[in-house]
Amino acid sequence: MNAASDEPLGLTVHSMPSPNQALDGAEGRRTSVGRWKMIAVLLMCAAPVIASYFTYYVIRPEGRSVYGELINPQRELPRLTATDRNGAPVDVATLKGQWLLVAVADAACDALCEQQLYLQRQLRESLGREKDRMDRVWLVSDAAPIPERLNNGLHGATVLRVPADQLAKWLAPISGHTLGEHLFVVDPMGNWMMRFPARMDAAGASRAKRDIDRLLRASSSWDEPGR
Repeated sequence: MNAASDEPLGLTVHSMPSPNQALDGAEGRRTSVGRWKMIAVLLMCAAPVIASYFTYYVIRPEGRSVYGELINPQRELPRLTATDRNGAPVDVATLKGQWLLVAVADAACDALCEQQLYLQRQLRESLGREKDRMDRVWLVSDAAPIPERLNNGLHGATVLRVPADQLAKWLAPISGHTLGEHLFVVDPMGNWMMRFPARMDAAGASRAKRDIDRLLRASSSWDEPGR
Protein backbone atom coordinates (compact mmCIF):
# COMPACT_ATOMS: atom_id res chain seq x y z
CA MET A 1 0.00 0.00 0.00
CA ASN A 2 1.50 3.32 -0.99
CA ALA A 3 1.78 6.40 1.12
CA ALA A 4 -1.08 8.20 -0.59
CA SER A 5 -3.49 5.49 0.53
CA ASP A 6 -2.45 5.98 4.13
CA GLU A 7 -3.78 9.56 4.18
CA PRO A 8 -7.22 9.99 5.82
CA LEU A 9 -10.15 10.61 3.45
CA GLY A 10 -10.76 14.35 3.09
CA LEU A 11 -14.37 15.57 3.16
CA THR A 12 -15.70 19.03 2.34
CA VAL A 13 -18.90 19.90 4.15
CA HIS A 14 -21.20 22.53 2.62
CA SER A 15 -23.82 24.07 4.87
CA MET A 16 -27.44 23.63 3.81
CA PRO A 17 -29.58 26.75 3.36
CA SER A 18 -31.88 27.51 6.23
CA PRO A 19 -35.66 27.11 5.71
CA ASN A 20 -36.08 30.91 5.81
CA GLN A 21 -33.45 31.41 3.12
CA ALA A 22 -35.08 28.81 0.90
CA LEU A 23 -38.50 30.40 1.34
CA ASP A 24 -37.13 33.88 0.66
CA GLY A 25 -35.53 32.70 -2.58
CA ALA A 26 -38.68 30.98 -3.76
CA GLU A 27 -40.78 34.02 -2.87
CA GLY A 28 -38.40 36.30 -4.77
CA ARG A 29 -38.64 34.12 -7.86
CA ARG A 30 -42.44 34.09 -7.66
CA THR A 31 -42.54 37.87 -7.26
CA SER A 32 -40.28 38.38 -10.27
CA VAL A 33 -42.34 36.02 -12.42
CA GLY A 34 -45.55 37.71 -11.24
CA ARG A 35 -44.24 41.14 -12.19
CA TRP A 36 -43.28 40.01 -15.67
CA LYS A 37 -46.70 38.40 -16.13
CA MET A 38 -48.42 41.61 -15.05
CA ILE A 39 -46.29 43.66 -17.48
CA ALA A 40 -47.13 41.22 -20.27
CA VAL A 41 -50.87 41.49 -19.54
CA LEU A 42 -50.70 45.30 -19.52
CA LEU A 43 -48.85 45.31 -22.83
CA MET A 44 -51.39 42.94 -24.34
CA CYS A 45 -54.24 45.21 -23.21
CA ALA A 46 -52.56 48.35 -24.51
CA ALA A 47 -51.31 46.86 -27.78
CA PRO A 48 -54.55 47.25 -29.78
CA VAL A 49 -54.89 50.89 -28.73
CA ILE A 50 -51.27 51.66 -29.55
CA ALA A 51 -51.60 49.86 -32.87
CA SER A 52 -54.73 51.79 -33.85
CA TYR A 53 -53.14 55.15 -33.07
CA PHE A 54 -49.96 54.09 -34.89
CA THR A 55 -51.99 53.11 -37.93
CA TYR A 56 -53.92 56.36 -37.89
CA TYR A 57 -51.08 58.78 -37.29
CA VAL A 58 -48.01 57.04 -38.71
CA ILE A 59 -48.97 54.51 -41.37
CA ARG A 60 -51.27 56.72 -43.41
CA PRO A 61 -51.33 57.56 -47.12
CA GLU A 62 -49.22 60.50 -48.22
CA GLY A 63 -51.17 63.71 -48.57
CA ARG A 64 -53.77 62.87 -45.94
CA SER A 65 -54.28 65.88 -43.69
CA VAL A 66 -55.46 65.58 -40.11
CA TYR A 67 -57.81 68.40 -39.13
CA GLY A 68 -57.81 67.84 -35.38
CA GLU A 69 -54.75 68.40 -33.23
CA LEU A 70 -53.33 65.28 -31.57
CA ILE A 71 -52.75 65.82 -27.85
CA ASN A 72 -49.32 64.51 -26.91
CA PRO A 73 -49.03 63.28 -24.26
CA GLN A 74 -52.67 62.36 -23.89
CA ARG A 75 -54.40 63.54 -20.73
CA GLU A 76 -56.04 60.85 -18.64
CA LEU A 77 -59.47 61.57 -17.18
CA PRO A 78 -58.82 62.87 -13.63
CA ARG A 79 -61.12 62.80 -10.62
CA LEU A 80 -63.59 65.61 -11.23
CA THR A 81 -66.39 67.04 -9.09
CA ALA A 82 -69.37 66.48 -11.39
CA THR A 83 -73.14 66.63 -10.96
CA ASP A 84 -76.02 65.93 -13.32
CA ARG A 85 -78.77 68.40 -14.24
CA ASN A 86 -80.65 67.49 -11.06
CA GLY A 87 -77.65 68.18 -8.84
CA ALA A 88 -76.88 64.52 -8.11
CA PRO A 89 -73.17 63.63 -7.90
CA VAL A 90 -71.76 61.66 -10.84
CA ASP A 91 -68.59 59.61 -11.01
CA VAL A 92 -66.97 60.82 -14.24
CA ALA A 93 -65.27 57.43 -14.59
CA THR A 94 -68.67 56.19 -15.85
CA LEU A 95 -67.96 58.11 -19.06
CA LYS A 96 -65.26 55.61 -19.97
CA GLY A 97 -65.96 52.83 -22.44
CA GLN A 98 -67.15 55.06 -25.31
CA TRP A 99 -65.57 57.57 -27.63
CA LEU A 100 -66.67 61.02 -26.46
CA LEU A 101 -67.21 64.24 -28.38
CA VAL A 102 -67.05 66.92 -25.71
CA ALA A 103 -68.27 70.53 -25.69
CA VAL A 104 -67.71 73.00 -22.86
CA ALA A 105 -69.67 76.16 -22.01
CA ASP A 106 -71.43 77.94 -19.17
CA ALA A 107 -75.12 77.22 -18.66
CA ALA A 108 -76.36 80.41 -20.32
CA CYS A 109 -75.10 78.98 -23.65
CA ASP A 110 -74.60 81.93 -26.00
CA ALA A 111 -74.72 81.78 -29.81
CA LEU A 112 -71.25 80.17 -30.01
CA CYS A 113 -72.27 77.50 -27.49
CA GLU A 114 -75.43 76.70 -29.46
CA GLN A 115 -73.38 76.42 -32.64
CA GLN A 116 -70.95 74.05 -30.94
CA LEU A 117 -73.76 71.86 -29.59
CA TYR A 118 -75.38 71.81 -33.04
CA LEU A 119 -72.15 70.76 -34.77
CA GLN A 120 -71.54 68.18 -32.03
CA ARG A 121 -74.98 66.66 -32.64
CA GLN A 122 -74.61 66.72 -36.43
CA LEU A 123 -71.15 65.14 -36.29
CA ARG A 124 -72.41 62.20 -34.26
CA GLU A 125 -75.51 61.70 -36.43
CA SER A 126 -73.36 61.78 -39.57
CA LEU A 127 -71.50 58.67 -38.37
CA GLY A 128 -74.45 56.50 -39.35
CA ARG A 129 -74.30 53.00 -37.93
CA GLU A 130 -71.09 53.86 -36.08
CA LYS A 131 -72.71 56.65 -34.06
CA ASP A 132 -73.43 54.31 -31.14
CA ARG A 133 -69.68 54.15 -30.53
CA MET A 134 -69.54 57.88 -29.73
CA ASP A 135 -71.39 59.85 -27.05
CA ARG A 136 -72.08 63.58 -26.95
CA VAL A 137 -71.01 65.21 -23.70
CA TRP A 138 -71.67 68.80 -22.66
CA LEU A 139 -69.63 69.91 -19.65
CA VAL A 140 -71.33 72.91 -18.04
CA SER A 141 -68.80 75.09 -16.26
CA ASP A 142 -71.09 76.88 -13.78
CA ALA A 143 -74.16 76.34 -11.60
CA ALA A 144 -76.63 78.57 -13.46
CA PRO A 145 -79.92 77.13 -14.81
CA ILE A 146 -79.82 75.56 -18.28
CA PRO A 147 -82.32 77.27 -20.63
CA GLU A 148 -85.31 75.18 -21.64
CA ARG A 149 -84.77 76.13 -25.28
CA LEU A 150 -81.83 73.67 -25.33
CA ASN A 151 -83.79 70.64 -24.17
CA ASN A 152 -84.66 69.26 -27.61
CA GLY A 153 -81.11 69.60 -28.87
CA LEU A 154 -79.70 67.95 -25.76
CA HIS A 155 -81.87 64.85 -26.09
CA GLY A 156 -79.53 61.84 -25.95
CA ALA A 157 -76.55 63.88 -24.75
CA THR A 158 -74.79 63.55 -21.41
CA VAL A 159 -74.87 66.87 -19.54
CA LEU A 160 -72.64 67.26 -16.50
CA ARG A 161 -71.74 70.28 -14.40
CA VAL A 162 -68.03 70.53 -13.72
CA PRO A 163 -66.53 73.73 -12.22
CA ALA A 164 -64.17 75.60 -14.52
CA ASP A 165 -61.19 75.09 -12.19
CA GLN A 166 -61.81 71.34 -12.30
CA LEU A 167 -62.02 71.30 -16.10
CA ALA A 168 -58.63 73.00 -16.29
CA LYS A 169 -57.11 69.86 -14.75
CA TRP A 170 -58.05 67.92 -17.88
CA LEU A 171 -58.90 69.99 -20.98
CA ALA A 172 -57.12 73.04 -22.37
CA PRO A 173 -57.76 75.44 -25.26
CA ILE A 174 -55.29 76.65 -27.85
CA SER A 175 -53.39 79.67 -26.57
CA GLY A 176 -55.49 82.81 -26.96
CA HIS A 177 -58.79 80.90 -27.05
CA THR A 178 -61.27 79.45 -24.55
CA LEU A 179 -62.52 75.93 -23.88
CA GLY A 180 -65.92 76.89 -25.28
CA GLU A 181 -64.43 77.51 -28.73
CA HIS A 182 -63.36 73.89 -29.22
CA LEU A 183 -64.77 70.40 -29.50
CA PHE A 184 -62.66 67.70 -27.88
CA VAL A 185 -62.31 63.97 -28.59
CA VAL A 186 -61.80 61.51 -25.73
CA ASP A 187 -60.99 57.83 -26.31
CA PRO A 188 -62.81 54.94 -24.57
CA MET A 189 -60.16 54.80 -21.83
CA GLY A 190 -60.86 58.37 -20.81
CA ASN A 191 -57.82 59.92 -22.48
CA TRP A 192 -58.27 63.35 -24.04
CA MET A 193 -56.46 62.77 -27.32
CA MET A 194 -57.69 65.32 -29.90
CA ARG A 195 -58.78 68.96 -30.07
CA PHE A 196 -60.54 70.47 -33.06
CA PRO A 197 -59.72 74.04 -34.13
CA ALA A 198 -61.42 76.98 -32.40
CA ARG A 199 -64.78 78.18 -33.71
CA MET A 200 -65.16 75.35 -36.20
CA ASP A 201 -67.61 76.05 -39.03
CA ALA A 202 -69.60 73.65 -41.25
CA ALA A 203 -66.65 73.13 -43.60
CA GLY A 204 -64.41 72.38 -40.63
CA ALA A 205 -67.00 69.97 -39.26
CA SER A 206 -66.84 68.03 -42.53
CA ARG A 207 -63.08 67.64 -42.07
CA ALA A 208 -63.59 66.77 -38.40
CA LYS A 209 -65.95 63.98 -39.45
CA ARG A 210 -63.20 62.45 -41.61
CA ASP A 211 -60.90 62.44 -38.59
CA ILE A 212 -63.54 60.74 -36.44
CA ASP A 213 -64.30 58.19 -39.17
CA ARG A 214 -60.60 57.28 -39.34
CA LEU A 215 -60.35 56.96 -35.57
CA LEU A 216 -63.36 54.65 -35.43
CA ARG A 217 -62.04 52.50 -38.27
CA ALA A 218 -58.58 52.29 -36.70
CA SER A 219 -60.07 51.21 -33.37
CA SER A 220 -62.69 48.81 -34.74
CA SER A 221 -60.65 45.75 -33.71
CA TRP A 222 -60.91 46.53 -29.99
CA ASP A 223 -63.75 49.02 -29.52
CA GLU A 224 -67.44 48.12 -29.56
CA PRO A 225 -70.61 50.15 -28.97
CA GLY A 226 -71.73 50.47 -25.35
CA ARG A 227 -69.92 50.43 -22.06
